[in-house]
Amino acid sequence: MSAPDRARKMAERIKEIVARRLDKGIRDERLGFVTITDVRVTGDLQHATVFFTVYGSDEERQNSWDALKSATGMLRTEVGRNITARLTPSLEFILDALPETSAHIEDLLVKAHVHDVEVSKVAEGAEFAGDADPYVHPHEDDDEK
Repeated sequence: MSAPDRARKMAERIKEIVARRLDKGIRDERLGFVTITDVRVTGDLQHATVFFTVYGSDEERQNSWDALKSATGMLRTEVGRNITARLTPSLEFILDALPETSAHIEDLLVKAHVHDVEVSKVAEGAEFAGDADPYVHPHEDDDEK
């Protein structure tokens, strides 16, 4: 098994363990509705970055991030109990910007669609500035051969 495969499998396992533990509940009222979106483990299996999203306002995101940061030791212990590795990787929680990014992409797609409609309206009655086929085609002289 190559190192990237092992890191990928460990990342999936850590994602399951952390999500299951968060589902059971952590005794911290700051923790909101958290979803683990991704986990990335370094090649040497020493560090895991856990990406998460929180449903709610910016204040609820910050509170949930603070709660996860304070529960990192307990979550790392839980990961250590449930994986088969010599060393337990350190955990780092990062707020995933997935909802904001997807909203931004949706806005860009709407703007592009509006622009396409405007361009198609302008192009309806337009005519070519020169010939309809502006490319030079070689003349075919059958008499020369």
